[in-house]
This record gives sequence, C-alpha cells and structure tokens, in this order.
Amino acid sequence: MPKDTQTATLYRMVMPEHVCPYGLKSKDLLERQGYTVDDHYLETREETDAFMEKHGVKTTPQTFINGERIGGYDDLRVHFDIDPPKEEQSDTSYQPVIAIFSVAALLALGLSWHQYGTLLSVWAVEWFISLSMAILAIQKLQDIESFSTMFLNYDLLARRWVRYGKIYPFGEAIAGILMTAGALTWLSVPVALVIGTIGAVSVFKAVYIDKRELKCACVGGSSNVPLGFVSLTENVMMVAMALWMGGKALFG
Repeated sequence: MPKDTQTATLYRMVMPEHVCPYGLKSKDLLERQGYTVDDHYLETREETDAFMEKHGVKTTPQTFINGERIGGYDDLRVHFDIDPPKEEQSDTSYQPVIAIFSVAALLALGLSWHQYGTLLSVWAVEWFISLSMAILAIQKLQDIESFSTMFLNYDLLARRWVRYGKIYPFGEAIAGILMTAGALTWLSVPVALVIGTIGAVSVFKAVYIDKRELKCACVGGSSNVPLGFVSLTENVMMVAMALWMGGKALFG
C-alpha cells in the first residue's frame, strides 16, 4: 500500500458545462490508495486538446505517478491490481440477477413484516416470486426490441411467432403485479403458467440438450448473464407460483 507522502499528478476535465466523472473517480481512487493528488483542471476544450496532443493520448483523465504516465481510470484500476487486464476479464456476469433477486427478497420480507409482524411467512415467499417477476419485466420493457431479438435465440414459441417476443414482457409484468396484489387469479395464473412453461422448456432444450452457449434475455437484451440455471429458475418460479396460487383459488 502506498504511503501518504506519495503524490500522484492528475489531469482531468473540469469545465462549467462538464465535469468528467472518470476524473472524479480517478481522484477518489488515488486518495483511497493513500496518495496526495496534485489535481490539475483542464478547463477549456482547447486546453484539453493541447494536453492530449502533447502527451500523445486520446482521452482524459490521465494520471502520472513518479513521472510515469499510468493512464485513465481503467488503467489506474489495473495499476493497483483492482481489476485483471481486460483480456482476462469474463464478458459474463450474474451481478444483475443477484441485485434483482436480493432486492425482491428484501422487499418481500419488508412487506411481510409490515403486514404480519414477521419476516417469515407464506406471503413473503409469494411476494418474492411475484416481485422478482415484475422487476425482471421492467428490465425487459426498457428496450423491448433488444430483448425480443435476444429472446429469438432460444425461445421456441418466439421462433414460430416472432411477435411473442414483444408480448412476453407485458405478460410477465401483468402476472407479477396481479400476483403481488392477489387479484384476478383467473388471469395471472394462466399467463404465468403458459409463459413459464414455454420458457423453461426452451431454456432446457437450448442449454442442456443442444449445449448452446447463449446470453440470457431475462434481465433485458443488453445483459451479459449466461443462459442456463438462472434463466431456468426464473421460469420454474413462475410455474410454481402459478400452480400454488391456482391451487389456493380452487381449494381455498
């Protein structure tokens, strides 16, 4: 760990209409690593262009340590061994689904506590699934075109009826919202059962039978979540929720 007496020189854009966010992140990272930052503002476009031309760089911010140019924010993270080199990084990540399921679980526990004075209840489990469905639907609805394109890679019904890829997020959202409210079971149960079953079969075939390596559209069309267990779990949860709520509606 560097000593507090060490100084790093940082050049970053600070203009009336724009303050470079990566410059701020570089400054923060250097300070957290124990460096005193000699902070130089590039306050005009002309000043920034002149700096880049002088040092033969195409971007700012730029950090110098002991007279050696380290580079921009990403280079700084590599310098401090915070990230592996780009070529060693995986292009897949489960972070989006971890975030979604974690927030949905905490929301479900919060609702259970508010309504029943206990964290653990049957409703907490139901809310976790229904809220997860609704949040996942939001991710898809942000860019339906992108989602539907990725969805076509593996969904069996979408391949036969392309429009289904654009209908699916709305069905998931409606089912999730209605199941959270415990309303219109006659609508939410069939919708969740149909889309969940088709989804589960499609994922199982693509991953476990055809052995294809694909990205999952479950958190939207721009995700790097690999198609596999998480995608299958999402669909199985929908089917289980539909069967559970359908059973409650029929048998009380």
